[in-house]
Amino acid sequence: MGMGLHITAIHRALILHAIVAPVIFMAVSLAYFRRPISWAPLRTAAAFLGVVATMDVFVVALLINRSFAMFGSVLGTWLPFLLLFLITRWTGVFVC
Repeated sequence: MGMGLHITAIHRALILHAIVAPVIFMAVSLAYFRRPISWAPLRTAAAFLGVVATMDVFVVALLINRSFAMFGSVLGTWLPFLLLFLITRWTGVFVC
């Protein structure tokens, strides 16, 4: 997201973030679910989302932005959260 802001306008960077984040999580979850021992898809999706949300709160909001304003953006925060949760779960369902 930070790199996108240097290249383009905020709206385009947010759209790019909403598209790229789930694609990255699809690749990560695909590698994860191909392991012989993995959690159930729903549990894994919740864990992945929990890690990302925790990092967004403590690293991005508190340390970098020093503001929780990012959580007011559906396109910037909530849509990527939803999509990464769904894509992780769906990947797990189809691979397992």
